[in-house]
Amino acid sequence: MTSITKNLQDEQATIELGIELSLWVSAPLVIYLTGDLGAGKTTLSRGLIQSLGHEGNVKSPTYTLVEPYELKDMEVFHFDLYRLLDPEELEYMGIRDYFTEKSISIVEWPDRGHGLLPAADLAIHLKYQGEQRQVEITGLTPSGQFIVNKLK
Repeated sequence: MTSITKNLQDEQATIELGIELSLWVSAPLVIYLTGDLGAGKTTLSRGLIQSLGHEGNVKSPTYTLVEPYELKDMEVFHFDLYRLLDPEELEYMGIRDYFTEKSISIVEWPDRGHGLLPAADLAIHLKYQGEQRQVEITGLTPSGQFIVNKLK
């Protein structure tokens, strides 16, 4: 496992990290985003998704569980499992159909879908550091490790 830690001074720095990630990600890829409420998971996702080519708003999928984005060469699925009461709910929504060779899946609160989600290639943990945020990015597969090495 390869990992790096970065300090993010503000919301713009979090968006810029998403932009930087967009230079190196490619399908298929599964990204787990963890951290406390308000730590910047959706902000990071917005920077990444818009940098990959989505021109509209990127809203938090807190109530819908997933927001799909059809891009030129890939699909991006942004999951927020915070309100998930039982992982079995994912079965009813056809969770396995989202993880394809053409998709990048960003999963906030992945622990709530334990046992039904594929393993992550990249684990990103955001935490408060005073008024700032600190992010730890860990590559869990060869493709995840490639991304971490490019971010160093």
